[in-house]
Amino acid sequence: MEMNGTQRIEASREEVYAALNDVDVLRQCIPGCESIEKTSDTEMNAKVTLRVGPVKASFTGKVTLSDLDPPNGYTISGEGSGGMAGFAKGGAKVDLVPDGDATILNYAVSAEIGGKIAQLGSRLIDGTAKKLAGEFFTRFSEIVGPQPVAEEPVSEEASVKKGWVGRLRDSL
Repeated sequence: MEMNGTQRIEASREEVYAALNDVDVLRQCIPGCESIEKTSDTEMNAKVTLRVGPVKASFTGKVTLSDLDPPNGYTISGEGSGGMAGFAKGGAKVDLVPDGDATILNYAVSAEIGGKIAQLGSRLIDGTAKKLAGEFFTRFSEIVGPQPVAEEPVSEEASVKKGWVGRLRDSL
């Protein structure tokens, strides 16, 4: 399976690169991540539980960073075993390009799966992979990028007194 994508993140390239190497940030962003620990500057161990169609599996594995070029990017590769469900291995080339105050994150992923999970069919697996990548980058952007300024909440009492016509008029 091959997958390419781009994500705009509202943070500097240095901040994005640092976050991509921060196990606390990764733990929050990786869907199904139960644990991740850094064993060296370029290696991590992780445990992730995922559901692909009817199959739910816990994968444990090792992640390695190579071709380090701070803050421009790196190559990440990993291999995990899901017991009877099968295995997964793959890698991604990550490039960070400055875009004003933001950063464009480009990625090219290649992955291989085997075992019971591979029997589900490429459409289901590809769809799940795209969904998981989307969840990762959405969460990553929320954590790394600036948080939107919240509007001052309207009290429930004021909202009830105005009714829907008054609220509609105020919103226009």
